[in-house]
Amino acid sequence: MTHMLDTFLRSFALSAAAILVVAGCAEQTQRVAPAAPACPACVECQQCPAPARRAEARYQQTPFAAIPGWQDATIAPGVRAFAAGCPRIAQSHPLRPACDSVLATPPADERAARQFAEESFSAWAVVSAEGTAEGLITGYYEPVLPGSRARTDRFRHPVYGVPEDLVAVDLESVNPDIKGLRLRGRVTGNRLIPYWTRAEIEGGSALPAPIIAWVEDPIELFFVQIQGSGQIELASGARLRLGYADQNGHPYRSMGRYLIQRGELALEQTSMQGIKAWAAANPRKLREALDANPSYVFFREMPEGDGPLGALGVPLTAAYSLAIDPRSVPLGAPVFLATTMPLSPQPLHRLMAAQDTGGAIRGAVRADFFWGTGIEAGALAGRMRQQGKMWILWPRGESPPKL
Repeated sequence: MTHMLDTFLRSFALSAAAILVVAGCAEQTQRVAPAAPACPACVECQQCPAPARRAEARYQQTPFAAIPGWQDATIAPGVRAFAAGCPRIAQSHPLRPACDSVLATPPADERAARQFAEESFSAWAVVSAEGTAEGLITGYYEPVLPGSRARTDRFRHPVYGVPEDLVAVDLESVNPDIKGLRLRGRVTGNRLIPYWTRAEIEGGSALPAPIIAWVEDPIELFFVQIQGSGQIELASGARLRLGYADQNGHPYRSMGRYLIQRGELALEQTSMQGIKAWAAANPRKLREALDANPSYVFFREMPEGDGPLGALGVPLTAAYSLAIDPRSVPLGAPVFLATTMPLSPQPLHRLMAAQDTGGAIRGAVRADFFWGTGIEAGALAGRMRQQGKMWILWPRGESPPKL
């Protein structure tokens, strides 16, 4: 049975790969730009498969003195964030020598951190294929929800782990040209069919999945899924940390866009806070709005640590970790970001570390700023939709990244 299933999945993947390769060629001919996030303001991370087509980024070497805000920025925290990711950098990686030498940099010494950065790296501006050096910078965070290990009258909404019948097909294994694309479904008889949608999962389908915990508010759980991680605070005061584990394979549909199309909210109201306020005022309409997004995220319980794990595999550092499109910016690299504070013209110039990715983070100049954990971080993340510029710090003497 296992051999038959494996043969079937491989045959299915080969057929799907051929279709996707043809579609990818058509995209390249038309030079379609990477998709922008569907939601006008709220963050959509972690739950969508990366697109098969590579981002067409260009890199322009830039003297440090010519980078806006570099001379006045505090560098040491960003150097520490970069160092925190070094355990995941392979010995053969171009960043490895910088990782080895950062150990000699005193962690709180600003002068030494700046000297390390400027002597170890060259700065490369990230520019789109069309020559655009400015792009969208959003924010994300780690929510904290009240909850329970057991179902109660108050806590009635399950937080699911990965279902036993969820099948993932990594198409790269049959065609390297579609790197990063994965199909998900479930097997019935001799057919691989789409997995249950959000509406089906939350509408009572018998899901063969462990339940990690129960929470009170479906809209809060929805935003934990969007963020890709979170914490659940139990009555005892203990907290469970949730990490992204998998997704049901359906495309993400933005609730913000849905509410705009229905005339429920105006564009400027579709921040995370605005959507939550609408949900509180319209409980009878909430189920339909949630079900408009068929994507559903499954979690795993994470060990206690300093922060949620990013795609690099290390805990994220509040206000110094960045989610990027790995087709344009190498995971692990230091990135200098020049943008503004949420809903403000106040400059935000910061050395950060590329340590995470996200389904909506697509394009050469595109990033998601990790603000941290809890209510204050959520307020900043939910309002952040700024324009910004990015510079990769890449080992001195090396050519710009080839991704």
